[in-house]
Amino acid sequence: MRRHVLIVLAHPLPESFAASVADTVAQTLHNKGHTVDLLDLYREDFDPRLSERERRRYFDPVADTSAVDPIIARLKAADALILVFPQWWFNFPAILKGFFDRVFAPGVAFEHDQAGGRIRPALRNIRHLYAFTTTGSPWWVVKLYMGNPVRRLLKRGIAAFCARDLDFRMLSLHDMDRVTQARLTAHLARVRYLVDRL
Repeated sequence: MRRHVLIVLAHPLPESFAASVADTVAQTLHNKGHTVDLLDLYREDFDPRLSERERRRYFDPVADTSAVDPIIARLKAADALILVFPQWWFNFPAILKGFFDRVFAPGVAFEHDQAGGRIRPALRNIRHLYAFTTTGSPWWVVKLYMGNPVRRLLKRGIAAFCARDLDFRMLSLHDMDRVTQARLTAHLARVRYLVDRL
C-alpha cells in the first residue's frame, strides 16, 4: 500500500546523525514507492513559541492556528508520521516540543470537551507514528532509572490522545556520546529494516 509520510526532523546541525537517520528513512520510503514530505524544523525556521494570541484562543470553539496552518495542512495530508530527534535532558528538543504545542492543537489533533471531560482523538488520517531517537545516556539510565519518559509521552500521551488504533514504534540509540562507527552503521540498518516494513 502506497503511503504519504511526513518526516519531522528536529536537530540544529545539518550534518548530525539525526539528519542521517532522516535521510535513511526518506530513501527507504522512496525505494518502496511511498511519497515523503520532510519537515526539517530548524531549516524551515519553525518558531516553537506558543504566541499570546494562540494561548488566549486555545480553548475557543475554534483555536487560532493561523500561524501554523501550512504545517497543519502537511500533517493532515499524511497517513504516517515519523519523528527524528535527539533526547536532551530525557525529553524532546525545545523545537519539537513547540511543534506539538502549536501544531497538535484542539481541532487539529484532538477535540476537547468544553465541560472539562475527556479529549477525543482527531488525527484520523495518521495510522502510523514512528520515532527514531538518540540519547547520551546508557539504556539502563533511560529505561530503569528515568522510566523511559519520551516513549511514555509519545505512546501514552500524544499517540493515545490524538489518534485511534495507531501503529506506534520507537527505536532509540543509547549512549550516543560514546558510540562507535560500527554501532552507528548497525543502527541505520535497524532503521532501514523497520521503515521497510511500514
